[in-house]
Amino acid sequence: MVKGILLAFACFAAYAISDAFVKSLHGSLPPYESVFFGGVMGLAALPFIRDKGDRWRDALHAQRPALWWIRAVTGAVGNICSVTAFTLLPMAEVFALIFLMPIFVTMLSVLLLKEHVGWRRWLAVVAGFVGVLVVLRPGFRVLGLGHFAAILCGLTAALSVVALRMAGAHEKRLSLYGAGVIGPIVAGGVLMLPHFVWPDLQQWWLLAGYGLLAALAGVLLMYATLLAPAARVAPTQYSQMLWAIGFGYWLFGDHLDWPMLVGIAIILGAGLFTFVRENQVTSWWKRKTPVL
Repeated sequence: MVKGILLAFACFAAYAISDAFVKSLHGSLPPYESVFFGGVMGLAALPFIRDKGDRWRDALHAQRPALWWIRAVTGAVGNICSVTAFTLLPMAEVFALIFLMPIFVTMLSVLLLKEHVGWRRWLAVVAGFVGVLVVLRPGFRVLGLGHFAAILCGLTAALSVVALRMAGAHEKRLSLYGAGVIGPIVAGGVLMLPHFVWPDLQQWWLLAGYGLLAALAGVLLMYATLLAPAARVAPTQYSQMLWAIGFGYWLFGDHLDWPMLVGIAIILGAGLFTFVRENQVTSWWKRKTPVL
């Protein structure tokens, strides 16, 4: 299990470095174009995701096609929003808003999966949104497209997680990964056509770092979840905040004031509590459920 957790930390480090690469473009390419080329390079992970006996066309098929399309669409929207947010906002602020994902998962689980959520997790939901208000401080600072994009990225990630839950454990990994890559490639490819800009050499290097590191992270995450329970792997994603603060300060000159740091801490605390509480509820349910 320790090896799985270490792989998870490496995975989210790779994701954070990938985001730093795309932020280093400084908006010199349209976000759709970055998403398209990043997705194309993400195809490099398919041989490592593929199980023995899987066919390559399985990346385009699923036992429940509607859920495949949900993951493809949310992957496309989420990636475009992520690139947009990292282009416009400090890295730590983007991650703070994206980390609303477990809060959104709790809410969507009630609406779509009819799960029961106790008062403690509802308090975590309220605390998470209080943290957002502290970070954004509407009325005291200018809010823009980047903030909306980061929150929408967290929401689409939550929708993708709920779709994964609905798909169950029998869906092929190649199908699950394929939807998350092919959706961004198609959407980015279509949307970039009206304003296509051919990248120069430096931009190609940054795009390669963005796409290949994200692909590496996807492979590391797969192996991490094979070696350690998902409930142990999931909280390690919060280590991205340390990378974001470091990269933001040293590479991009980001400066976070005290209210923003307090708001980030509230959001992280609410998200971590949600992860821990969901793990406790799942463990209790498994103990109480008879083996048939």
